[in-house]
Amino acid sequence: MNFNITTDSISEIKADLEIIIVIDKDLNHRFVQDKKLLKKAGFSGGQDEIFHLIEKNRLYVGAETLKGKGIRPAAATAIRSLIGKKAYKNIKIATYLSHPRCSASLRALAEGIVLGSYSFTAYKSKKVRSSIKNITISLEGYNEHEITAEVAARAIHNGEITANATNFTRDIVNTTPDDCYPVIMANIAEKLADNSSLKCNILKPKTLKKEKMEALLAVARASRHKPRVIHLAHKPKSPKAVITLVGKGLTYDSGGLSLKPSEFMVGMKSDKSGGSAVLGIMKAISEMNLPVEVHGFVGAVENMIGGDAYKPDDVLKAKNGKTIEIRNTDAEGRLVLADTLCYAQQEVKADYLFDFATLTGACVVGVGHYTSGVMGNNDEIKSLVNYSAKVSGELATRLDFNPYLHKTIKSEIADVCNISNTRYGGAITAGQFLSEFIDDDHKEKWAHIDIAGPAFVEHAWGENPHGASGAGVRMMLRLIEKLARGEEH
Repeated sequence: MNFNITTDSISEIKADLEIIIVIDKDLNHRFVQDKKLLKKAGFSGGQDEIFHLIEKNRLYVGAETLKGKGIRPAAATAIRSLIGKKAYKNIKIATYLSHPRCSASLRALAEGIVLGSYSFTAYKSKKVRSSIKNITISLEGYNEHEITAEVAARAIHNGEITANATNFTRDIVNTTPDDCYPVIMANIAEKLADNSSLKCNILKPKTLKKEKMEALLAVARASRHKPRVIHLAHKPKSPKAVITLVGKGLTYDSGGLSLKPSEFMVGMKSDKSGGSAVLGIMKAISEMNLPVEVHGFVGAVENMIGGDAYKPDDVLKAKNGKTIEIRNTDAEGRLVLADTLCYAQQEVKADYLFDFATLTGACVVGVGHYTSGVMGNNDEIKSLVNYSAKVSGELATRLDFNPYLHKTIKSEIADVCNISNTRYGGAITAGQFLSEFIDDDHKEKWAHIDIAGPAFVEHAWGENPHGASGAGVRMMLRLIEKLARGEEH
Protein backbone atom coordinates (compact mmCIF):
# COMPACT_ATOMS: atom_id res chain seq x y z
CA MET A 1 0.00 0.00 0.00
CA ASN A 2 1.41 3.36 -1.07
CA PHE A 3 0.50 6.72 0.44
CA ASN A 4 0.58 9.81 -1.76
CA ILE A 5 0.18 13.40 -0.56
CA THR A 6 -1.13 16.11 -2.87
CA THR A 7 -2.19 19.74 -2.66
CA ASP A 8 -4.88 19.03 -5.26
CA SER A 9 -8.42 19.42 -4.02
CA ILE A 10 -10.26 16.20 -3.30
CA SER A 11 -12.54 16.71 -6.33
CA GLU A 12 -9.54 16.87 -8.71
CA ILE A 13 -8.11 13.50 -7.67
CA LYS A 14 -9.00 10.45 -9.77
CA ALA A 15 -9.68 7.33 -7.71
CA ASP A 16 -11.88 4.24 -7.57
CA LEU A 17 -13.41 5.38 -4.28
CA GLU A 18 -13.55 8.39 -2.00
CA ILE A 19 -13.75 7.89 1.78
CA ILE A 20 -15.55 10.67 3.64
CA ILE A 21 -15.38 10.78 7.43
CA VAL A 22 -18.46 12.35 9.00
CA ILE A 23 -17.40 14.09 12.22
CA ASP A 24 -19.75 14.24 15.19
CA LYS A 25 -22.79 13.39 13.03
CA ASP A 26 -22.43 16.63 11.04
CA LEU A 27 -24.26 15.76 7.82
CA ASN A 28 -24.32 19.45 6.84
CA HIS A 29 -20.56 19.69 6.28
CA ARG A 30 -19.45 20.60 2.75
CA PHE A 31 -17.70 17.21 2.37
CA VAL A 32 -21.05 15.42 2.71
CA GLN A 33 -22.43 15.46 -0.82
CA ASP A 34 -25.24 12.97 -0.33
CA LYS A 35 -27.09 14.28 2.72
CA LYS A 36 -30.58 13.35 1.50
CA LEU A 37 -29.56 9.81 0.54
CA LEU A 38 -27.76 9.29 3.82
CA LYS A 39 -30.74 10.45 5.85
CA LYS A 40 -33.09 8.31 3.74
CA ALA A 41 -30.88 5.27 4.45
CA GLY A 42 -30.87 6.02 8.18
CA PHE A 43 -27.16 6.87 8.32
CA SER A 44 -26.49 9.20 11.25
CA GLY A 45 -22.68 9.23 11.25
CA GLY A 46 -22.13 7.55 14.62
CA GLN A 47 -18.66 6.24 15.45
CA ASP A 48 -17.64 3.50 12.96
CA GLU A 49 -21.05 3.54 11.24
CA ILE A 50 -20.53 3.06 7.49
CA PHE A 51 -22.58 3.62 4.35
CA HIS A 52 -21.26 2.70 0.91
CA LEU A 53 -22.81 4.54 -2.04
CA ILE A 54 -21.61 2.11 -4.69
CA GLU A 55 -23.06 3.98 -7.66
CA LYS A 56 -21.30 7.19 -6.64
CA ASN A 57 -18.01 5.58 -5.50
CA ARG A 58 -18.23 7.17 -2.09
CA LEU A 59 -17.90 5.50 1.31
CA TYR A 60 -19.07 7.39 4.37
CA VAL A 61 -17.92 6.50 7.88
CA GLY A 62 -18.67 8.18 11.17
CA ALA A 63 -16.24 9.45 13.82
CA GLU A 64 -17.21 11.01 17.12
CA THR A 65 -14.26 13.43 17.10
CA LEU A 66 -11.46 14.80 14.92
CA LYS A 67 -8.97 13.45 17.46
CA GLY A 68 -7.09 10.22 16.82
CA LYS A 69 -9.41 8.18 19.04
CA GLY A 70 -12.20 8.87 16.54
CA ILE A 71 -10.30 9.02 13.25
CA ARG A 72 -8.19 5.86 13.72
CA PRO A 73 -11.02 3.33 14.24
CA ALA A 74 -13.21 5.08 11.64
CA ALA A 75 -10.52 4.77 8.97
CA ALA A 76 -9.85 1.14 9.96
CA THR A 77 -13.56 0.29 9.78
CA ALA A 78 -13.86 1.84 6.32
CA ILE A 79 -10.82 -0.01 4.96
CA ARG A 80 -11.86 -3.29 6.60
CA SER A 81 -15.20 -3.11 4.79
CA LEU A 82 -13.32 -3.13 1.47
CA ILE A 83 -11.31 -6.31 2.08
CA GLY A 84 -12.05 -8.76 -0.73
CA LYS A 85 -13.56 -6.08 -3.00
CA LYS A 86 -11.21 -6.07 -5.99
CA ALA A 87 -12.72 -3.04 -7.72
CA TYR A 88 -11.14 -0.62 -5.25
CA LYS A 89 -7.40 -0.28 -5.77
CA ASN A 90 -7.03 3.51 -5.59
CA ILE A 91 -8.58 5.41 -2.70
CA LYS A 92 -8.73 9.13 -2.01
CA ILE A 93 -9.40 10.93 1.25
CA ALA A 94 -9.11 14.49 2.57
CA THR A 95 -7.12 15.67 5.59
CA TYR A 96 -8.75 15.71 9.01
CA LEU A 97 -6.95 17.76 11.68
CA SER A 98 -8.10 18.33 15.24
CA HIS A 99 -5.87 21.38 15.88
CA PRO A 100 -3.95 23.91 13.74
CA ARG A 101 -0.61 22.54 12.50
CA CYS A 102 -1.10 19.40 14.62
CA SER A 103 -0.40 16.21 12.68
CA ALA A 104 -1.62 13.70 15.29
CA SER A 105 -4.96 13.06 13.56
CA LEU A 106 -3.21 12.58 10.21
CA ARG A 107 -0.90 10.00 11.77
CA ALA A 108 -3.95 8.30 13.29
CA LEU A 109 -5.57 8.24 9.83
CA ALA A 110 -2.54 6.46 8.34
CA GLU A 111 -2.45 4.02 11.25
CA GLY A 112 -6.14 3.27 10.87
CA ILE A 113 -5.82 2.61 7.16
CA VAL A 114 -2.91 0.17 7.58
CA LEU A 115 -4.40 -1.51 10.66
CA GLY A 116 -7.79 -1.86 8.96
CA SER A 117 -6.27 -3.53 5.89
CA TYR A 118 -4.92 -6.38 8.05
CA SER A 119 -6.18 -9.91 7.59
CA PHE A 120 -4.53 -13.12 8.77
CA THR A 121 -4.88 -15.66 5.96
CA ALA A 122 -1.88 -17.97 6.50
CA TYR A 123 -4.10 -21.01 7.05
CA LYS A 124 -6.85 -20.18 4.55
CA SER A 125 -6.95 -22.14 1.30
CA LYS A 126 -8.66 -19.12 -0.29
CA LYS A 127 -6.87 -15.88 0.53
CA VAL A 128 -9.09 -12.82 0.89
CA ARG A 129 -7.02 -9.68 1.25
CA SER A 130 -7.24 -5.97 0.73
CA SER A 131 -6.82 -5.00 -2.93
CA ILE A 132 -5.98 -1.38 -2.17
CA LYS A 133 -2.70 -0.29 -3.77
CA ASN A 134 -2.70 3.48 -3.44
CA ILE A 135 -4.07 5.93 -0.89
CA THR A 136 -4.03 9.55 -2.03
CA ILE A 137 -4.41 12.10 0.75
CA SER A 138 -5.43 15.59 -0.25
CA LEU A 139 -4.18 18.39 1.97
CA GLU A 140 -7.58 19.98 1.47
CA GLY A 141 -8.79 20.02 5.06
CA TYR A 142 -12.06 19.21 6.77
CA ASN A 143 -11.69 22.57 8.52
CA GLU A 144 -9.49 25.62 8.05
CA HIS A 145 -6.47 24.10 9.81
CA GLU A 146 -3.39 23.96 7.57
CA ILE A 147 -0.43 21.61 7.50
CA THR A 148 2.64 21.56 5.28
CA ALA A 149 3.36 18.65 2.97
CA GLU A 150 6.59 17.98 4.88
CA VAL A 151 4.87 17.69 8.27
CA ALA A 152 2.10 15.60 6.71
CA ALA A 153 4.61 13.22 5.12
CA ARG A 154 6.42 12.74 8.43
CA ALA A 155 3.16 11.98 10.26
CA ILE A 156 2.04 9.49 7.63
CA HIS A 157 5.48 7.84 7.55
CA ASN A 158 5.54 7.36 11.33
CA GLY A 159 1.95 6.14 11.24
CA GLU A 160 2.85 3.56 8.59
CA ILE A 161 5.85 2.31 10.56
CA THR A 162 3.80 2.04 13.75
CA ALA A 163 0.90 0.22 12.11
CA ASN A 164 3.15 -2.11 10.11
CA ALA A 165 4.99 -3.04 13.31
CA THR A 166 1.63 -3.71 14.96
CA ASN A 167 0.57 -5.93 12.06
CA PHE A 168 3.95 -7.71 12.22
CA THR A 169 3.24 -8.43 15.89
CA ARG A 170 -0.27 -9.63 15.07
CA ASP A 171 1.15 -12.14 12.57
CA ILE A 172 3.49 -13.67 15.16
CA VAL A 173 0.76 -13.95 17.80
CA ASN A 174 -1.77 -15.44 15.36
CA THR A 175 0.65 -18.12 14.17
CA THR A 176 -0.14 -21.53 15.61
CA PRO A 177 2.06 -23.14 18.30
CA ASP A 178 3.14 -25.91 15.93
CA ASP A 179 4.54 -23.26 13.59
CA CYS A 180 5.83 -20.73 16.14
CA TYR A 181 7.89 -22.13 19.02
CA PRO A 182 10.95 -20.70 20.80
CA VAL A 183 13.45 -21.39 18.02
CA ILE A 184 11.13 -19.77 15.48
CA MET A 185 10.81 -16.64 17.64
CA ALA A 186 14.60 -16.52 17.82
CA ASN A 187 14.77 -16.90 14.02
CA ILE A 188 12.34 -13.97 13.61
CA ALA A 189 14.58 -11.83 15.83
CA GLU A 190 17.71 -12.80 13.90
CA LYS A 191 16.00 -11.97 10.61
CA LEU A 192 14.98 -8.58 12.01
CA ALA A 193 18.61 -7.89 12.90
CA ASP A 194 19.84 -9.08 9.49
CA ASN A 195 17.52 -6.60 7.77
CA SER A 196 18.23 -3.61 10.03
CA SER A 197 20.81 -1.97 12.27
CA LEU A 198 19.64 -4.00 15.28
CA LYS A 199 22.09 -6.24 17.10
CA CYS A 200 20.89 -9.69 18.13
CA ASN A 201 22.06 -12.21 20.71
CA ILE A 202 20.29 -15.53 21.32
CA LEU A 203 20.80 -17.48 24.56
CA LYS A 204 20.43 -21.25 24.23
CA PRO A 205 19.92 -23.81 27.05
CA LYS A 206 23.61 -24.25 27.95
CA THR A 207 24.03 -20.51 28.33
CA LEU A 208 20.74 -20.22 30.22
CA LYS A 209 22.04 -22.86 32.62
CA LYS A 210 25.31 -20.97 33.00
CA GLU A 211 23.33 -17.79 33.71
CA LYS A 212 21.43 -19.66 36.47
CA MET A 213 18.02 -19.05 34.91
CA GLU A 214 16.58 -22.11 36.62
CA ALA A 215 12.99 -20.86 36.91
CA LEU A 216 12.74 -20.33 33.15
CA LEU A 217 14.44 -23.67 32.45
CA ALA A 218 12.02 -25.50 34.76
CA VAL A 219 9.01 -24.19 32.81
CA ALA A 220 10.62 -25.34 29.56
CA ARG A 221 11.63 -28.79 30.78
CA ALA A 222 8.68 -30.87 29.53
CA SER A 223 8.59 -29.39 26.02
CA ARG A 224 10.36 -30.88 23.01
CA HIS A 225 11.01 -27.28 21.95
CA LYS A 226 14.05 -25.91 23.77
CA PRO A 227 13.84 -22.40 25.25
CA ARG A 228 15.54 -19.28 23.99
CA VAL A 229 16.16 -15.85 25.47
CA ILE A 230 16.37 -13.16 22.80
CA HIS A 231 18.22 -9.87 23.14
CA LEU A 232 17.79 -7.23 20.42
CA ALA A 233 19.53 -3.86 20.75
CA HIS A 234 19.19 -0.47 19.06
CA LYS A 235 22.26 1.57 20.03
CA PRO A 236 22.58 5.02 18.42
CA LYS A 237 25.35 7.42 19.27
CA SER A 238 24.73 9.78 22.21
CA PRO A 239 21.30 8.40 23.14
CA LYS A 240 18.90 10.61 25.08
CA ALA A 241 17.81 7.69 27.27
CA VAL A 242 18.35 3.96 27.76
CA ILE A 243 15.22 1.82 27.75
CA THR A 244 14.81 -1.89 28.40
CA LEU A 245 11.77 -3.84 27.23
CA VAL A 246 11.08 -7.39 28.44
CA GLY A 247 8.40 -9.64 26.94
CA LYS A 248 6.77 -12.89 27.99
CA GLY A 249 7.09 -15.25 25.04
CA LEU A 250 5.13 -18.36 26.01
CA THR A 251 4.67 -19.83 22.54
CA TYR A 252 2.07 -22.16 24.04
CA ASP A 253 0.75 -22.67 27.54
CA SER A 254 -1.02 -25.92 28.39
CA GLY A 255 -0.95 -25.00 32.06
CA GLY A 256 1.66 -27.68 32.74
CA LEU A 257 0.70 -30.32 35.31
CA SER A 258 -1.89 -27.85 36.66
CA LEU A 259 -3.56 -28.52 33.33
CA LYS A 260 -5.97 -25.97 31.89
CA PRO A 261 -9.53 -27.09 31.07
CA SER A 262 -9.72 -27.80 27.33
CA GLU A 263 -11.77 -24.68 26.52
CA PHE A 264 -9.14 -22.49 28.17
CA MET A 265 -6.34 -23.98 26.07
CA VAL A 266 -7.90 -22.58 22.90
CA GLY A 267 -6.20 -19.27 22.12
CA MET A 268 -3.09 -20.01 24.18
CA LYS A 269 -0.98 -19.29 21.11
CA SER A 270 -1.60 -15.71 22.28
CA ASP A 271 0.53 -16.21 25.39
CA LYS A 272 3.51 -15.00 23.36
CA SER A 273 1.88 -11.59 22.85
CA GLY A 274 4.25 -9.76 25.21
CA GLY A 275 7.36 -11.12 23.56
CA SER A 276 5.85 -10.54 20.11
CA ALA A 277 5.12 -6.91 21.04
CA VAL A 278 8.77 -6.43 22.03
CA LEU A 279 9.86 -7.74 18.60
CA GLY A 280 7.40 -5.38 16.89
CA ILE A 281 8.53 -2.39 18.93
CA MET A 282 12.19 -3.11 18.14
CA LYS A 283 11.34 -3.33 14.43
CA ALA A 284 9.71 0.10 14.49
CA ILE A 285 12.46 1.67 16.64
CA SER A 286 15.11 0.62 14.12
CA GLU A 287 13.06 1.95 11.19
CA MET A 288 12.42 5.29 12.90
CA ASN A 289 16.08 5.37 13.98
CA LEU A 290 15.16 7.17 17.18
CA PRO A 291 17.98 8.75 19.26
CA VAL A 292 17.35 6.47 22.24
CA GLU A 293 19.09 3.24 23.17
CA VAL A 294 16.52 0.45 23.36
CA HIS A 295 17.07 -3.15 24.39
CA GLY A 296 14.41 -5.80 23.84
CA PHE A 297 14.52 -9.09 25.76
CA VAL A 298 12.14 -12.01 25.14
CA GLY A 299 11.86 -15.17 27.23
CA ALA A 300 10.65 -17.70 24.63
CA VAL A 301 9.41 -20.92 26.24
CA GLU A 302 6.71 -23.57 25.79
CA ASN A 303 4.89 -24.88 28.89
CA MET A 304 3.88 -28.51 28.37
CA ILE A 305 3.26 -31.70 30.34
CA GLY A 306 5.34 -34.87 30.60
CA GLY A 307 7.50 -36.96 32.87
CA ASP A 308 10.04 -34.15 33.13
CA ALA A 309 7.53 -31.41 33.92
CA TYR A 310 8.06 -29.16 36.91
CA LYS A 311 5.51 -29.78 39.63
CA PRO A 312 3.40 -28.10 42.28
CA ASP A 313 5.40 -28.30 45.54
CA ASP A 314 8.70 -27.82 43.73
CA VAL A 315 10.96 -25.00 44.93
CA LEU A 316 12.89 -23.23 42.17
CA LYS A 317 15.79 -20.82 42.46
CA ALA A 318 15.64 -17.76 40.19
CA LYS A 319 18.64 -15.99 38.69
CA ASN A 320 18.82 -13.43 41.50
CA GLY A 321 19.01 -16.23 44.09
CA LYS A 322 15.45 -15.96 45.39
CA THR A 323 13.60 -19.23 45.91
CA ILE A 324 10.07 -19.75 44.60
CA GLU A 325 7.52 -22.21 45.95
CA ILE A 326 5.41 -23.62 43.10
CA ARG A 327 1.76 -24.06 43.95
CA ASN A 328 0.41 -23.85 40.40
CA THR A 329 2.33 -24.64 37.21
CA ASP A 330 -0.11 -22.50 35.22
CA ALA A 331 1.44 -19.42 36.84
CA GLU A 332 4.48 -19.99 34.65
CA GLY A 333 4.77 -16.71 32.77
CA ARG A 334 5.92 -14.88 35.88
CA LEU A 335 8.68 -17.49 36.35
CA VAL A 336 9.93 -16.90 32.82
CA LEU A 337 9.73 -13.14 33.30
CA ALA A 338 11.50 -13.32 36.68
CA ASP A 339 14.65 -14.77 35.15
CA THR A 340 14.44 -12.68 31.96
CA LEU A 341 14.04 -9.49 34.00
CA CYS A 342 17.04 -10.43 36.13
CA TYR A 343 19.14 -11.11 33.04
CA ALA A 344 18.02 -7.86 31.37
CA GLN A 345 18.98 -5.81 34.44
CA GLN A 346 22.34 -7.57 34.59
CA GLU A 347 23.08 -6.74 30.95
CA VAL A 348 21.69 -3.18 30.78
CA LYS A 349 21.51 -0.41 33.37
CA ALA A 350 18.44 1.33 32.02
CA ASP A 351 16.72 4.64 32.70
CA TYR A 352 13.37 2.92 32.11
CA LEU A 353 12.37 -0.73 32.36
CA PHE A 354 9.06 -2.04 31.01
CA ASP A 355 7.73 -5.57 30.78
CA PHE A 356 4.79 -6.80 28.70
CA ALA A 357 2.86 -9.98 29.39
CA THR A 358 -0.45 -11.71 28.96
CA LEU A 359 0.05 -12.50 32.61
CA THR A 360 -3.30 -12.98 34.32
CA GLY A 361 -6.92 -13.78 33.61
CA ALA A 362 -7.56 -11.71 36.72
CA CYS A 363 -6.62 -8.56 34.78
CA VAL A 364 -9.28 -9.40 32.17
CA VAL A 365 -11.84 -9.97 34.93
CA GLY A 366 -10.87 -6.69 36.57
CA VAL A 367 -10.74 -4.28 33.62
CA GLY A 368 -12.20 -6.15 30.66
CA HIS A 369 -10.97 -7.42 27.33
CA TYR A 370 -9.85 -4.10 25.90
CA THR A 371 -7.71 -2.55 28.62
CA SER A 372 -4.16 -3.20 29.83
CA GLY A 373 -3.27 -3.01 33.52
CA VAL A 374 -0.26 -0.87 34.45
CA MET A 375 1.62 -1.60 37.68
CA GLY A 376 4.85 -0.58 39.37
CA ASN A 377 6.43 1.35 42.21
CA ASN A 378 6.66 4.79 40.59
CA ASP A 379 3.52 6.87 40.00
CA GLU A 380 5.20 9.06 37.37
CA ILE A 381 6.30 6.05 35.31
CA LYS A 382 2.80 4.55 35.47
CA SER A 383 1.29 7.88 34.45
CA LEU A 384 3.73 8.09 31.54
CA VAL A 385 2.53 4.69 30.29
CA ASN A 386 -1.13 5.66 30.70
CA TYR A 387 -0.59 8.94 28.84
CA SER A 388 1.20 7.17 25.98
CA ALA A 389 -1.57 4.60 25.73
CA LYS A 390 -4.18 7.34 25.46
CA VAL A 391 -2.27 9.21 22.74
CA SER A 392 -1.76 5.99 20.77
CA GLY A 393 -5.39 4.90 20.92
CA GLU A 394 -4.78 1.98 23.29
CA LEU A 395 -6.61 1.64 26.60
CA ALA A 396 -4.71 1.26 29.88
CA THR A 397 -5.40 1.82 33.54
CA ARG A 398 -3.35 1.82 36.73
CA LEU A 399 -3.62 -1.05 39.19
CA ASP A 400 -1.84 0.17 42.29
CA PHE A 401 0.17 -2.13 44.56
CA ASN A 402 -0.69 -2.39 48.25
CA PRO A 403 1.11 -4.07 51.15
CA TYR A 404 -1.85 -6.23 52.17
CA LEU A 405 -1.98 -8.07 48.84
CA HIS A 406 1.79 -8.43 48.86
CA LYS A 407 1.49 -10.54 52.01
CA THR A 408 -0.60 -13.09 50.10
CA ILE A 409 2.40 -14.30 48.04
CA LYS A 410 4.40 -15.10 51.17
CA SER A 411 5.69 -18.69 51.33
CA GLU A 412 6.37 -20.67 54.49
CA ILE A 413 9.06 -22.78 52.82
CA ALA A 414 10.64 -20.42 50.25
CA ASP A 415 11.24 -16.72 49.69
CA VAL A 416 8.05 -16.23 47.69
CA CYS A 417 5.14 -18.24 46.29
CA ASN A 418 4.27 -18.18 42.58
CA ILE A 419 0.56 -17.62 43.33
CA SER A 420 -1.25 -15.82 46.11
CA ASN A 421 -3.31 -17.47 48.83
CA THR A 422 -6.44 -15.57 47.73
CA ARG A 423 -8.41 -15.64 44.50
CA TYR A 424 -8.81 -11.86 44.57
CA GLY A 425 -6.46 -9.22 43.18
CA GLY A 426 -4.62 -11.73 41.01
CA ALA A 427 -3.30 -9.19 38.51
CA ILE A 428 -1.78 -7.09 41.28
CA THR A 429 -0.29 -10.03 43.18
CA ALA A 430 1.32 -11.25 39.92
CA GLY A 431 2.83 -7.79 39.47
CA GLN A 432 4.05 -7.82 43.07
CA PHE A 433 5.61 -11.21 42.45
CA LEU A 434 7.58 -9.68 39.56
CA SER A 435 8.65 -6.80 41.81
CA GLU A 436 10.65 -9.36 43.81
CA PHE A 437 12.96 -9.63 40.79
CA ILE A 438 13.51 -5.93 40.19
CA ASP A 439 16.81 -4.78 41.67
CA ASP A 440 17.28 -1.63 43.74
CA ASP A 441 18.65 0.34 40.78
CA HIS A 442 15.51 -0.25 38.73
CA LYS A 443 12.69 -0.28 41.31
CA GLU A 444 11.67 3.31 40.55
CA LYS A 445 12.28 2.91 36.80
CA TRP A 446 10.05 -0.10 36.18
CA ALA A 447 6.47 -0.65 35.05
CA HIS A 448 4.70 -3.96 34.44
CA ILE A 449 2.03 -3.94 31.72
CA ASP A 450 -0.47 -6.80 31.78
CA ILE A 451 -1.90 -7.03 28.24
CA ALA A 452 -3.95 -10.19 28.85
CA GLY A 453 -7.21 -8.39 28.00
CA PRO A 454 -6.55 -6.60 24.69
CA ALA A 455 -3.82 -8.85 23.23
CA PHE A 456 -6.21 -11.42 21.74
CA VAL A 457 -9.97 -10.93 21.38
CA GLU A 458 -12.15 -13.18 19.25
CA HIS A 459 -14.11 -10.40 17.56
CA ALA A 460 -13.26 -7.16 15.77
CA TRP A 461 -13.20 -3.98 17.87
CA GLY A 462 -12.21 -0.48 16.83
CA GLU A 463 -9.13 -0.69 14.65
CA ASN A 464 -8.46 -4.25 15.80
CA PRO A 465 -9.45 -7.44 13.95
CA HIS A 466 -10.52 -10.81 15.30
CA GLY A 467 -7.55 -12.37 17.10
CA ALA A 468 -4.29 -10.63 17.85
CA SER A 469 -4.32 -6.85 18.25
CA GLY A 470 -0.62 -6.10 18.68
CA ALA A 471 -1.35 -4.59 22.10
CA GLY A 472 1.52 -2.63 23.60
CA VAL A 473 3.28 -1.72 20.36
CA ARG A 474 1.64 1.64 19.69
CA MET A 475 1.63 2.80 23.31
CA MET A 476 5.30 2.02 23.84
CA LEU A 477 6.36 3.61 20.55
CA ARG A 478 4.62 6.83 21.56
CA LEU A 479 6.34 6.70 24.95
CA ILE A 480 9.77 6.14 23.40
CA GLU A 481 9.19 8.90 20.83
CA LYS A 482 8.32 11.24 23.71
CA LEU A 483 11.61 10.38 25.43
CA ALA A 484 13.46 10.81 22.12
CA ARG A 485 12.19 14.40 22.01
CA GLY A 486 13.65 14.97 25.45
CA GLU A 487 10.25 15.01 27.17
CA GLU A 488 10.40 12.89 30.30
CA HIS A 489 7.15 12.97 32.27
